[in-house]
Order: sequence, then structure tokens, then C-alpha cells
Amino acid sequence: MSSSLADLYIPDFMADWPWPRRIHPLYEEVAAESNEWLRSFVAFTPASQAAFEKCDFGRLASLAYPDASRDHLRTGVDLMNVFFIIDEYTDVEPAPVVREMIDAVIDAVHNPYKPRPAGETILGEVVRQFAERAFKTATPEAVAHFLESFTDYVRSVVTEAEDRCNGTLLSIDEFIKIRRENNGGRPSLSPCELHLNLPDEAFYHPHIVEMRTCIVDMITIINDVMSYNREQATENDHYNLLTIVRRNLNVDFDTAMAWVVDFHKSVSGRFLEGLKNVPSFSPEVDAQLQEYLQSIANWPRCLDSWSFESKRYFGERGLEVQRTRHVPLLPRRKPEPVRQGDIQVHIIEALARPIAV
Repeated sequence: MSSSLADLYIPDFMADWPWPRRIHPLYEEVAAESNEWLRSFVAFTPASQAAFEKCDFGRLASLAYPDASRDHLRTGVDLMNVFFIIDEYTDVEPAPVVREMIDAVIDAVHNPYKPRPAGETILGEVVRQFAERAFKTATPEAVAHFLESFTDYVRSVVTEAEDRCNGTLLSIDEFIKIRRENNGGRPSLSPCELHLNLPDEAFYHPHIVEMRTCIVDMITIINDVMSYNREQATENDHYNLLTIVRRNLNVDFDTAMAWVVDFHKSVSGRFLEGLKNVPSFSPEVDAQLQEYLQSIANWPRCLDSWSFESKRYFGERGLEVQRTRHVPLLPRRKPEPVRQGDIQVHIIEALARPIAV
């Protein structure tokens, strides 16, 4: 199936994925609590806050962690909200400002009981409160693994800001490697192990690292395809796999999409094959490792489902797009200059309006 200049085709990446859609029964209750918490920071204008809530990140976490305890579901929902506010605040700032923000975030997540200094970016206090609550109910092993992956993630946000400011054109391989960090995929898998005691010898075993990387690459693929229309409409598609493939290979949209589909087939196949050859450590560790791998395998399905069920990428037409696989191309428009404190979170319906001449 192909796209036209006025229409984009969305492949069904999950057609043969063995893990079905499931959602946590406490979704609405816990999502409401987390949204109220984030709302208390007054991080966005009322219009942007309303647009943010249409994204329904509580649904994303509830699809991602359907078997989590109540406390760990709250950690997952809070984490999705933390990703969002970091992304929105850093996307509109030059690299030096982003670096200052991220320094505050790193200090806050590693020191959740340390008061944040006056005048600091709001991101510091948001992350401090998140970490203080989350770490109380997580195993020491899970906390250590999260701190490593989250720190790598936020540091890569600075790299993205530098590339954005410098107009850097990454190769496909360079982009994929950086995207493994800045898509938030690795820390997003952390709630899958909050109750587990996975030793480093298992967690960082090359085979397990490769399987985790496959899931993170699938997250990149699904996210970048689903978000492409929204990002190109606001000229924010420079860090999108489809854009990188088009520019590096000098091909049209359909050819780039075909490349992405083939890449997904290869990555998903490697993960499924890897499940057949999981290394053994001990009966206790092996059981926990199998639980962990089954849990992270749910992430591509959850992201695919949420992309259509929330209003983030397709507005009110998400389920229709999921059925037809076609979405109208949004008009491309220059983003309005904004600064922190006046972050603009657009709803798709607003982006679909004709551009005033």
C-alpha cells in the first residue's frame, strides 16, 4: 500500500506480534491521580494543559504495565508524564539552556530527598518528586538499573538539542544508536522490573541487552511512524526515522516507509528468535528473567494501541485510522517561537486547520 502527497499509509506493525492488547483495571483511577499531580506544577498554559491531557499518558502506562501493582502503575504513569514535560520543555530551547535543565534533572533523580534551589527549572522539582515516590516501592536492583538508563536518556536530550541547533544530518546508523537513548525506551522498560531482583549478570548479559535493544528499536519505529504526521506539520521531524531515511537515501516517502517496515521485520524477528535461547543463571533468576522479557515484549503492542486510542497523533479519528490505515497529511507550518513557561502543546485538530495567508 502506498501514500499520496495528501495521504499517509500507516503499516500494521503488530499484525503478527504474539502479545495481545491488555490494560490495567486501575487505569482511570491512577491516571487521574498522576494528572492531578502534574497539574499542580502549573507547567503549561490552560490550553496546553488540556491538549496534554488528551494525550492520555495514563492509558499508555496502563497498556504498558497491565499486571503492575497499584504503586508501580503510579510510577509508570508518572514516568510517562515526566517524559512528556521534559520533551516539551527541551524541544523549544537552545542547547545551552537544555544542558542547564538536564543538569538539574540528573541531580534531582539521583538526590530525591535534596530540596531544589530557588529559581531552578521546574523540571528539577518534577523529577525529584517522581523519584522520591517511585524509589520507595522499587527493589534496589531496579532503582540502579533505572538511574543508569534514565541518566543516559536525559543526557541524549542534550545531544539532540545540539544536533537541532547545528543542523546536523545523522547517518541512519548514527540516528538509530542515538534514538535508543533519547526515545525514552530503556527507562520506559524499568517499571517492568520494579518488583524484581534481577542481578547485573543477568540484566546486562549480552543476550538480554540485545533483546532489550530490539524492543527499544521497535519503540522507535512505531513512535516515529505514528508521530511523523504531527512532527512534519510543526517542522519538528528532524529526529524522525522516516525523515532520516529519506534524506540519507534520497528516496520518496513510500520507499522510506518500505525501508522502515523491513527494519521492523528484522528487529522483531531477532527478538522472537532470542526468546528461544535465553541464557540460564539460576532457577530463581531464570523465572524472574522470563517474567521481565514477557513484560517488555508487551511494549510495542501497548505503544501501537495507545497511538490510536489516545488523541496524541490522530485526534478523534484514531480508531478510524487504525481500521483504514490511512491519515490525511497535515499542512506544514512554521512553529511559533516559544520559551519555557509558555509551552505550546497542539491538538491535532488545530494542526489540521488551514494555514492563514
